[in-house]
Amino acid sequence: MQQKKPNLIFLTGFSTAGKSTIGPILANSLGFDFVDIDKAITEKEQKSVVEIFSEKGEAYFRQLEYELLQKYAQTENLVVALGGGTLENDRSFEVVKASGTLIYLKSDVETLARRLSNKDDRPLMKAENGERLSKEALRQRIEQMLMNREERYQSHALICIATDQNPIGRTVETLTRQIERYLKAQSSQIDQTGGGIPCANQ
Repeated sequence: MQQKKPNLIFLTGFSTAGKSTIGPILANSLGFDFVDIDKAITEKEQKSVVEIFSEKGEAYFRQLEYELLQKYAQTENLVVALGGGTLENDRSFEVVKASGTLIYLKSDVETLARRLSNKDDRPLMKAENGERLSKEALRQRIEQMLMNREERYQSHALICIATDQNPIGRTVETLTRQIERYLKAQSSQIDQTGGGIPCANQ
């Protein structure tokens, strides 16, 4: 059985919510190491996420995520940026729940749609023929995927924080303060002062 490590931090949230941007800054603020699971996979496979999905399928990609999570579960003082769909895999979800502290970076649908409209490296955001979705179709796709994912994003997250309402620096300051308070207290809840809000209170 895996031992839960409060100082193993997992960042979850939809694509472009800020995991890969906030993650390394947060890790530096905490004095932790940082890893982006998507980047780790693409470096290992020497292929882009789109190429892996196209050539080997989503199930293969999710298996790679799971294997890396098992490795990270043995580590401490680490911030891990998960993929937007990582927690949809039951086994990966169980590893995250059992081994570390989950933080949900939230962003509203309109902001996500605007950011994703300029991205070509998100395979689940494309039409079946591989073409870019229309603006309205993209917004509907995001809404549907959030409905499917958000319960897991929130259900075991210690902190939920909106990333589209404050500058990155302020968001990192808030998260650092909340995480350090949590690590010091070693408790399952944290004080809400500063904007980091336990998901159960949302």
